[in-house]
Amino acid sequence: MTSDRPLAIFQAVLIIACCFGVYHFSTDQSNVDDDLPIQVTDSNGVTHNFASSPERVAITNTYAASVMRMLDVNSSVIVGVSGDFYDEALWPEFTETKIVQQSAHSEIDFEALLDSRPEVYIVFATNGMVDTNAIREKLEPVGINVLALDFYKYDVLRDEISVIAELFGKQEKATQLFQEFDLIEYEVSSRISGLNQSNRTTVVMEHHASLTRDPVVLTGTSQWTDIIEKAGGVNHFKDLPGHTTHVDMEAILDANPSVMMFDGITFDIGFNSYDAEDMCGTHMDFIRDRPGFDNMDAIQDNRMIIMSGEFAGPMMIHGLPTLAKILHPDLFQDLDAESFINDYFVNYHGLEKQGKFVCLS
Repeated sequence: MTSDRPLAIFQAVLIIACCFGVYHFSTDQSNVDDDLPIQVTDSNGVTHNFASSPERVAITNTYAASVMRMLDVNSSVIVGVSGDFYDEALWPEFTETKIVQQSAHSEIDFEALLDSRPEVYIVFATNGMVDTNAIREKLEPVGINVLALDFYKYDVLRDEISVIAELFGKQEKATQLFQEFDLIEYEVSSRISGLNQSNRTTVVMEHHASLTRDPVVLTGTSQWTDIIEKAGGVNHFKDLPGHTTHVDMEAILDANPSVMMFDGITFDIGFNSYDAEDMCGTHMDFIRDRPGFDNMDAIQDNRMIIMSGEFAGPMMIHGLPTLAKILHPDLFQDLDAESFINDYFVNYHGLEKQGKFVCLS
């Protein structure tokens, strides 16, 4: 009986908090109070008002933490993280921070989360593996603002960074960051400006789910399509419905892409990762062995690419020259594309770039 007492006390406190929160939530479902000076709207269109910058924040993914670093937000405000912050070389300040869920996509440990007492919980807004609405319904009644931001979609990246800047009074840092983005984008756009639709590189981008199933391709609403086009490429399957979709092998063969790209999230590449077991090579061999693929331009010309998950996050602008140089090597021969990634890690993470970020066939 004694061992059950702490659990019973916790459950009682949670019930009381929920009852109070439901009352509070029912009287103010939008979290809006026009008298409060800080007002931000997240990527679910939900508006949040704050009297001052939050002092206790829980985050589920490293993308949000990267943006906070890029804006020089003091990391001491982060009181809860997910298990995605396992790399102590990259995230040493969070080695003792309470883990409130095992990954950005896993179930929340509500006891740990409530124990960390966050004012704000930052989660993905549109990730298909995260039920943001359900999280909001559970947490906002107990007084935790659920701020939904992705940081992996090019078309809203600046808007989402601006939300964090507004929340923590870092508007000047955001302006400087966007000026850097502009310079990098201009470096690429000025070199590909002479391309027309016919001499842009045709790309088929496969999702990591293709490792175990029939091909799953990324469509026009995926986080990769905008970057592919900014780099002078065309996502062949951009007009298909959905974020990702299954296609037949024949559809890829008919496309005959110049480049095959693969989402590298499940590969051992990225910061402090070196593909030690040659997962990239194994996967590329698997693609080559697909029936009929040996006649495809991308295979014959050895133009298969696996790019780490960092390229689909807040680093995407700094990674743009790398992809552009892969798609159009003749236009970027004199450009040190890796220097932009080096600068990203040195300037925003205080570390030299280390690891393998791109696998090439």
